[in-house]
Amino acid sequence: MIATFIIEIGLALYTFWRYRANQVTRLAIILFVALATFQLAEFMICRGLGGNGLIWSRIGYVAITVLPPVGLHLLAVITKHRRPLLIWPGYIAGAAFIAFFSLIGRSIDGHACLGNYVIFQVAPGFGWLYGLYYYGLLVATLLTGWYYLRQPIARKIRRAVAGLTLGYTVFIIPATTVSLLDASTIAGIPSIMCGFAVLLALCLAFIVLPVTAAKKGT
Repeated sequence: MIATFIIEIGLALYTFWRYRANQVTRLAIILFVALATFQLAEFMICRGLGGNGLIWSRIGYVAITVLPPVGLHLLAVITKHRRPLLIWPGYIAGAAFIAFFSLIGRSIDGHACLGNYVIFQVAPGFGWLYGLYYYGLLVATLLTGWYYLRQPIARKIRRAVAGLTLGYTVFIIPATTVSLLDASTIAGIPSIMCGFAVLLALCLAFIVLPVTAAKKGT
């Protein structure tokens, strides 16, 4: 967890240092920081180094709630699709869940560290709704990426879309496969997915950004 945190926060700092600010770099940094924050929250829950575990659970969930709409927004910016259907509804839904996890006392009422991943207990009746929001936007981003790869687009844009789509593929499919093979891991899906998300972060840093962001000093 702490190693993944270091990688992801390091990618955020590298992006800030290496590239000029534009929409792509800003959204990429948000993704890196959100992923790193979730890893830090898991580490604090498992090691108990300070603070309340439920507070860190809330912090972690707020962080990963940011990911789906920001990822879809990033794809829209890369492809220059100015008005994709799901971006604003995604941000609105994400803001609602962030408020829920931040302000409602029993939005998360339990957690357990199992070594390789953490199980979070979301308030009864909300887990499926959050899963619909989370998986729905992730799958929408993945399908949109595949759609653009079948279209006649510029070479740099194609490479960036391919990198982001690859990142989402290795982010979503392995964790989903694990949950299908072992139903006992379903409660730990957010944690398992964010373990694979370091691959998404690497794709973003070393495939997407080099063709969509200008280096400082050039």
